[in-house]
Amino acid sequence: MLLSTREADLFESYRGRLEAIAYRLLGSAGDAEDAVQEVFLRWHAADREHIDVPEAWLTKVLTNLCLNQLTSARARRETYVGQWLPEPVLAGDRMLGPADTVEQRESVSFAMLTLMERLSPNERVVYVLREAFGYSHAEVAELLDLTESNCQQIYRRAKQHLVTGRARQEIDTAAAHRIVEEFLAAAASGETEPLVKLLADDAFVLGDGGGWIMTVPSPVVGALKVARFVRNRFRPGTHDLDRFGGRPLAYAAVANGHPAIVLAVGERVVAVAVLEITGDGIVSVLGQGNPAKLDRATRQWAAAEHGEPLLEMW
Repeated sequence: MLLSTREADLFESYRGRLEAIAYRLLGSAGDAEDAVQEVFLRWHAADREHIDVPEAWLTKVLTNLCLNQLTSARARRETYVGQWLPEPVLAGDRMLGPADTVEQRESVSFAMLTLMERLSPNERVVYVLREAFGYSHAEVAELLDLTESNCQQIYRRAKQHLVTGRARQEIDTAAAHRIVEEFLAAAASGETEPLVKLLADDAFVLGDGGGWIMTVPSPVVGALKVARFVRNRFRPGTHDLDRFGGRPLAYAAVANGHPAIVLAVGERVVAVAVLEITGDGIVSVLGQGNPAKLDRATRQWAAAEHGEPLLEMW
């Protein structure tokens, strides 16, 4: 059934919202794009004259696709090489979705996307739709073919699983750039003490290289251990530059609402390190170096102004 211009435009008006939902559910911008494109194909094939509320229909199709994806993803995580981390999304990307409330901003933070891996597929869908997009329990229940009371129970369980007891600080762009500058200066100093001063006592480092680049095989925990690890990673000659196709330059950026270090070779992003900040200092350094998880960041990076590099690496 051919799409009219009006029907195609209608879908495009929802695409950004659908991508934002899918990204929060899957933790992968690439998988989110694929899921939304599959929704488009199903929209194209559907008997659209009998769809009374297109947004509800599209969201239902998307959540079902994501539920299936989340179920299969659990099996894939078991064979994933090294630590698994979400795919970073740079500031300004529509995939970050609504950011009017603390809950909406928190739901797309790198830390929360990592924590949401603890949830069952149903818990994750219910939590995201309720917390980040303001769906009522009745609306979520209808989308998932659940009872409203069951939906409420699932939401409560999800909230309990995600309790961290630590309040993330809201960081504006200027503050994020300042934090990154201070971190890079401390890392490049060759000393551990400047880094320790920036870190919370229980700070940790985690990296995802997808088997392509060497990252930390298990979390490094504690301010002093993290400082030593970071200092060593910033020493000359510690990396195989051929893997990157050149010498990366380090820039300050914002990813998923956190200060972030973007390493780029030309216009290609080769790694993103996200710094999670609380009142205690930097509590985590989460590095994403898997090329399969940097395509969207690279496209956005190449299309935007990103200022002067702060450091030439290694």
